[in-house]
Amino acid sequence: VTVLRSFMSVERTRALLGGKREGVGNVMAAGLGVITPFCSCSAVPAFIGFVAAGVPLGVTLSFLIASPLVNEVAIGLLFGMFGIGPTLLYVGAGLVIAVVAGFVLGRLKLERWVEPFVFETRLGGQVIDPSAGMTWDDRIQIGVEEVGLILHKIWPYLLVGIALGAAIHGWAPEDFFTQYAGSGNPFAVLIAVLVGIPLYSNAAGIMPLVQALHDKGLPMGTLLAFMMAVVALSLPELILLRRVLRPPLIVTFVAVTGAGIVAVGYLFNAVIPV
Repeated sequence: VTVLRSFMSVERTRALLGGKREGVGNVMAAGLGVITPFCSCSAVPAFIGFVAAGVPLGVTLSFLIASPLVNEVAIGLLFGMFGIGPTLLYVGAGLVIAVVAGFVLGRLKLERWVEPFVFETRLGGQVIDPSAGMTWDDRIQIGVEEVGLILHKIWPYLLVGIALGAAIHGWAPEDFFTQYAGSGNPFAVLIAVLVGIPLYSNAAGIMPLVQALHDKGLPMGTLLAFMMAVVALSLPELILLRRVLRPPLIVTFVAVTGAGIVAVGYLFNAVIPV
């Protein structure tokens, strides 16, 4: 997957999206977000680069939502644990949320809540693409190195997730989660999203916890909504984005994206009850 992603970079993505109108731009941004290397630490420079290159605010936000939400780690782990059906639903829902939320945020004309220095930033006319001129050997070498980097970055979260999953699986009362987040509670999805937003993890770290909660009988829609909230609305990324976005825009971003996640959670629960 990393070898394929080596053909894409944030710089090339920025060039492709520059000048694109809302609608088509949101769809392109969500799709490119899946294959563009991106992490929370690069949220601020990516945001500045996109907006300074003329990418509309809503299109930029579609990219920022899709990139951490629908990535190769989440897809691979979901497929391994739950099969092709829930995985495809997750990917489809994640892309829809990114497109719709970005479009809605763009229509709200929230540029006044972007820090002024972002619009004052000027980029050179030439796009420097670090992936240009790379051979297949270079790309394979990058892929091997990236596997090591991913394992190095995710193992602490993975261990914490496994520990939490084991604790929930072995020690939590059988009816605790089904009482507060089971199918019998009409507010279960909303509660799951509200609990997930303050947590900090990536897809690899949260997946063992999702598996343990699934074994306790929580509906698939509630679980996926919880996972989406943790991955797409992580508190550290929101804190980083405060450098370029004012609080009203951050609150609106969380509200619109969170509403989309809640809606998807209830829809999934209706389609896949368990």
